[in-house]
Amino acid sequence: MEILVERIANELIDAESHQYSVAPLTERYSELTVSDAYQIQLEVIGKKLKEGHVVIGKKVGLTSKAMQQMLGVDEPDYGHLLDIMKMADEATVKIADFISPKVEAEIGFILEQDLVGPNVNYLDVLMAAKYVVPTLEIIDSRICDWKIKLVDTVADNGSSARVVVGKKMSTIEGLDLRTQGMVLYKNDELLATGSGTAALGHPAQAVAWLANKLHEFGITLKAGELILPGALSGAIAVKEGDRIVADFGPLGTASVSFE
Repeated sequence: MEILVERIANELIDAESHQYSVAPLTERYSELTVSDAYQIQLEVIGKKLKEGHVVIGKKVGLTSKAMQQMLGVDEPDYGHLLDIMKMADEATVKIADFISPKVEAEIGFILEQDLVGPNVNYLDVLMAAKYVVPTLEIIDSRICDWKIKLVDTVADNGSSARVVVGKKMSTIEGLDLRTQGMVLYKNDELLATGSGTAALGHPAQAVAWLANKLHEFGITLKAGELILPGALSGAIAVKEGDRIVADFGPLGTASVSFE
């Protein structure tokens, strides 16, 4: 299994580097478990760290019941965020850098304290959070045509690609993140709306799940990290010329353009 883990990790790294997709892992390796998939993800991240990249945070995916039912799973997944993924608000990115990109809007958490599983709850997350920030996650699957099951997306680092971080940083006091709304526009057309309840009922609950899940792998959420707790609506497919804006009301906005 160790040789297979490294082989798949190398394949996914090359696919990402050269913008091509590969056949679903679950179709080729029926013996792969979710635990194996996480080992593949950690192998990918380990190779990137050896190249000099730095982990700046983590992301939770598949937090909505609709997405879980679509993939036939009963829990979220997670991925790592690296320094090369972070984009400033109003960034312009090249569509050629991706295979089949989509965009999701999320309420990002910036931690002031470490969060160490296994018994983290959402109140612990709120106490550990320094700020919440408006974010857009650009997701991209190295798996052909997004034909993913849980093992595929976990191995593929949660289908992570980029994260755009809005300018406004808000403290938690006085905010009800469960009911916090978001409207998502593509080229000034309203395409989606959502609220914090989409992320496991409360964005902080999704972060708590992540802290506890990572404990199984000896990983903690660290002070200063950016944590993405899951999308507030469905992912929006994008193409060249598109501009995406997420408006979180009092939390501010985040936008990105594709050229």
